[in-house]
Amino acid sequence: MACLGSSTTASRGTYKWIDELERRPQNRRFQFVNLGVGGDLSFNTVQRLDRVIALRPDRVIVLIGANDIMASVFPNHRRFVRIVKRLSEEPSPARFKENLAVIVRRLQGEADARVALSSLPPVGEEPCSSHPVQSRLNELIATYNGIIRETASMASTDYIPFYEAFQARLAQTTKTKAFTRFSFPSFYRDYLIREMILRQSFDEIARINGWEFHIDGIHLNTKGGRILTETVQRFLDSRPPLL
Repeated sequence: MACLGSSTTASRGTYKWIDELERRPQNRRFQFVNLGVGGDLSFNTVQRLDRVIALRPDRVIVLIGANDIMASVFPNHRRFVRIVKRLSEEPSPARFKENLAVIVRRLQGEADARVALSSLPPVGEEPCSSHPVQSRLNELIATYNGIIRETASMASTDYIPFYEAFQARLAQTTKTKAFTRFSFPSFYRDYLIREMILRQSFDEIARINGWEFHIDGIHLNTKGGRILTETVQRFLDSRPPLL
C-alpha cells in the first residue's frame, strides 16, 4: 500500500493517519509505504512515479493538490515552491488535471496497481466565507476536487471522499474560522517551538490557534486526521470493482 502526497501524507507536523491505520488489526495484511513529501505539488508527484512503480504496490492512495492551490493564492508560497520544488510554470487547474492523468495512467499501466484518488480537504474552516482569500481558497478547492472526481470516473479508479466527509463534520459545528494569510514563521513556530521544544500536542496547538479540525488551517489535528483515517479505511475494506 503506497501513499502518495504532500505534508498531510508525510505526517510531519500533522496527524499521523497512516500510523493509525497500521495499528489496526484489520489492516495487518497491508504493508504501508509512506511516500509523502512535505510541500510537494502534483508536478513533483509525477517526478516521483518511477520510485513508486518500482515498488510494485497492490494499491496506491493519492492525496495531492493542496500546494498547487496554495501556490496559486499566496505569492510567498509560490516563491517558495519555485525555488525549493523547482516549479518551472505556474500551477493551474489545467496543469493539475494533466498531472493527475499522468499519475493515474502510469500507476495503472506500469505498476498495475489499484489506485484511489482522494479529494482535498478544505483549507480553513469557513465554507461560506465572504473574506476574499478564504472565498478564493474555497473556489479552488471545489474546482480541484471536481477534477479529481472526474479523473477517478474517467479512469475507473477508486475515489476517497475526504472533502465530503470533512464538510459534513464542518456543518455540525458552529465554530468557524477563515484562513486568510499564509505565514512560514507561524508554521515553524508551531512545529519547532510548540511541538518539538514545548512538547505540546497537535490538539493543544489547534486550541491555541483557534481551529476545530486543523492545527493551523492547513494541517490536521486529531479530529481532522480521523476523518481522513475513516474514509481511507473504507477504501481498504472494499473489494476491487468487478470489470
